[in-house]
Amino acid sequence: MVAHLPPAVKQLLALRNPHSFPGPPVSRLNDVLTRTFRDAQQKKAEKGWLTLATCTLLTANVPPSVGHLYRFATRNDPSVADTRRSYQEALNKAAVMREAAMKSCIFVGVPRTILSFAGMFEAFDEDVKNGLRKQPNRVATPENVEAIKARGQALWDSIYEPHAVKLYNKLGGYHPDFIVFIIQAYGAVLSPMPGGDSEQGNLSRALGSVVGTACLRAEEHVGPQLTSHVFGLLKARDVKDLSEEDYWLATDEGTEWVIRTVDEILDVVKPETLSAPGAKL
Repeated sequence: MVAHLPPAVKQLLALRNPHSFPGPPVSRLNDVLTRTFRDAQQKKAEKGWLTLATCTLLTANVPPSVGHLYRFATRNDPSVADTRRSYQEALNKAAVMREAAMKSCIFVGVPRTILSFAGMFEAFDEDVKNGLRKQPNRVATPENVEAIKARGQALWDSIYEPHAVKLYNKLGGYHPDFIVFIIQAYGAVLSPMPGGDSEQGNLSRALGSVVGTACLRAEEHVGPQLTSHVFGLLKARDVKDLSEEDYWLATDEGTEWVIRTVDEILDVVKPETLSAPGAKL
């Protein structure tokens, strides 16, 4: 059994910036969160804001800022624990953040998701941790595997039509298991959980596209994928029985707001990614 890293390997691992980013000063983070949250309130898009803010900070790889987002979203004063507004509000927002992070792993990978999970769980209050769902509900079984695949295919078609078949075949041509993995991940992770609002932290079809748009915008240099998921958000307007917030998020105005708000947060947490003059929408 290997108990310790060889000194040379340990030295190598300390090179090339292995650590996540510390994030901006709290005052600057509070400023941008306050500004964007108030804007979201006016637009009645608070759940969309919490979703995109979580995904932006996760993708930017600033776990302490993810934890601060929870405190900001649940307290009158983020620095004072006893200013939390209510247990139920805190539990609901923690569940939304946790679900947004779960879906983010499809777009930015497992390592950043783990780090941000750790950041938010360090910030979650103990009663909130105790109230979060403990049992997995995404376990594939012989009884549900076909339903998972069907949800994944339906979501794929919803996002990529009229190019769904062409893209399916193209990605399957790269590796026959690649497209199968994607469809299964769409069904098990990215699509809304069966059960609707009765499922703790469940994110709608529109909010799932907010996750994809926010992650890919913050990730940068993945233009074709970002464009595809922006189309996916716009197409979410065709889903039946939309909430008022989901419908607005899927409008042209709402989709533009999602992208601009991600940029506004990202420019504070990672100012080196500021676009060149004239490059913004």
